[in-house]
Amino acid sequence: MTPDQTFARYVRFSLVGFIFVFCYYVIADIWLPVTPQARVFHPVVQISPQTSGRVVNVLVSNNQPVKAGDILFEIDKSTHLLALEQAQLAQADAKLQNKRLDTNIKALEAQISAAKAKQHEQSLLKSRGEKLYKQNSISEQELESIRANFAASKSTVAALEAQLAEAVLARGTAGEDNLALRHAANQLAQAKLNLSYTQVRAFTDGVVTNLQLLEGDYALTGKPLLAVVAKKADLVADFREKSLLNMRVGSLAKVVFDSRPGEVYDAKIISFEAGVSDGQLSANGLLSSTENSNRWVRDAQRQRIHLQLINNKQLITNMQSGARATVQLLPESTIGQWLAASQIRVISWLHYIY
Repeated sequence: MTPDQTFARYVRFSLVGFIFVFCYYVIADIWLPVTPQARVFHPVVQISPQTSGRVVNVLVSNNQPVKAGDILFEIDKSTHLLALEQAQLAQADAKLQNKRLDTNIKALEAQISAAKAKQHEQSLLKSRGEKLYKQNSISEQELESIRANFAASKSTVAALEAQLAEAVLARGTAGEDNLALRHAANQLAQAKLNLSYTQVRAFTDGVVTNLQLLEGDYALTGKPLLAVVAKKADLVADFREKSLLNMRVGSLAKVVFDSRPGEVYDAKIISFEAGVSDGQLSANGLLSSTENSNRWVRDAQRQRIHLQLINNKQLITNMQSGARATVQLLPESTIGQWLAASQIRVISWLHYIY
């Protein structure tokens, strides 16, 4: 065989191989979809103080595991201690004020009793005076004076009863339902709550990461100062839209992690993402913007799915957030599943190289 014939044979073999690989790629992209765009994500909890102040004590170190409720750092509490003392004084003052009002009420009640006795006396004098006036024993002027004294006694009783009603209203109900005591108790509870905020705690189990906080830093309310990577993990994969044509929730999959080459894990689809950021519209008051592309063939849109390992659910919990993986989706047919399993097995071996 001449060199030209040998070259022509190689070219034919190459063309046949290219056509075979191209056809396999087109078919596999729909029936045996695989993607290297898969990651393990852990929720990251940003820890922000609920009060402002100077950081006086950092109780954790970088990459330290923490439990929910553990104290992460402490803020200077001197201002909050003063506020707590002020609230306690306000509560004591409210109790003292209630005692003053109780004493005032008793004094008014005693004055009312004396005024009513005086009124009764003036009533008797008025009756006697009117009889004497009819008998011409006293003058009309004396009678008018007696009547004026009786009216004055009635006014005195009415004024004292009004003062008593006002004092009772100011005193309010007795016991812990008293309005002044409730206000004082509310202020005291708020002061205690603010004091508790000086100890910033973890809200979930996880690991403190990228710790930059130092003693002496000034903490602002609502400003994140450190992050806790939660133990809960999520495995997500991004596929081209057409690759998910025959897949649904519950479809089986095979997963290979870059950190564990040669190992293939069984998984299943648990949910499809509702959308991607490119499909989000904001009511910003502007006109719509169209997509501009000079490419003849545009990039395929990818959609995200969420997966769950079947027999090793806790495996990804101990992996780092952002760990890469390759996901192979399995068709329903037996032959297709065999081909997909073979394909992901080859990929798992390649992870020893790259």
